[in-house]
Amino acid sequence: MQRADGGLAKPRSGGKSAEPHSLTGKHLAEDVMAGVRAALGEWEAAEAFRPHLVSVLASADPASAVYVEAKARRARKLGVAFSVRNLGAAATQDDLHAALDGLSRDDSVHGIMLELPLAPGLDADEALLHVAHRKDVEGLTPGNLALIAAGREPEALLPPTPRSVRFLLRSVLGDDLRGRRVAVVGPGRTVGRPLTFMLNNRGVTVTVCNEHTRDLGSVLAGVDAVVVAVGRAGLLRPEHVQPHHVVIDAGINVKEGSGVEGDAAPGLPVRAQSPVPGGVGPLTSALMYQNLVRAVRLQRGEPVE
Repeated sequence: MQRADGGLAKPRSGGKSAEPHSLTGKHLAEDVMAGVRAALGEWEAAEAFRPHLVSVLASADPASAVYVEAKARRARKLGVAFSVRNLGAAATQDDLHAALDGLSRDDSVHGIMLELPLAPGLDADEALLHVAHRKDVEGLTPGNLALIAAGREPEALLPPTPRSVRFLLRSVLGDDLRGRRVAVVGPGRTVGRPLTFMLNNRGVTVTVCNEHTRDLGSVLAGVDAVVVAVGRAGLLRPEHVQPHHVVIDAGINVKEGSGVEGDAAPGLPVRAQSPVPGGVGPLTSALMYQNLVRAVRLQRGEPVE
């Protein structure tokens, strides 16, 4: 059964995580993907319909090309039609706007992803103004962010990473977050800012901090959970946390050589902590495909939860 949060009727208990204090997203992602596969299967059986997801590239960034290929493989496994619109690193802002406008008007396209970073000289914020908000499966357009800020989440496509954070918080603190106190360290555009509104929409008292907050340990002492999303490895350290804290690490920092690490030091002395990788990431990917299902329903004018 789905809830208005767009996912599980009741999150799994934090006590079922893979190891003590490790809050992984794998099981939640599996549950979300089961719902996605069920919806796609019903459409395929009833009307031979496959949603069409388009990735737009406007750079020569090799990492973006790798990410797009990974998305394409997963889409094929799910039975989702996947296309790439590669404008190249020489694309102008007008070229990018024209491509996004065309995809937004195309009824055969149901989801649009603008791959970041763009080539130098291109403005992502300007480009996102040209993506139809009901096709914005990554929840980054001003239209979707405004709906979230206005408390109108049922009409929006929510950004998957903040949704992943909220899922993981619910899996430990309980489905009803009303009255809980959560600190968000890092008010960035893609995670911290939308998450602040999304938590407030669920009755959470939110404290917003940043990497310059003084005496961070004292500021965090009274909260139930800490979400860190700054992009600075080792920002959250043992002296900043309390044993009752739940720590959700949404930071991504590329290690020298290979791999990634989060913003929180590993193995903090807390109630539960999401690892990097393996915490927010798996659930984020699953929720993006759930957004595609939701996008189709919104575009068709069908009721959504």
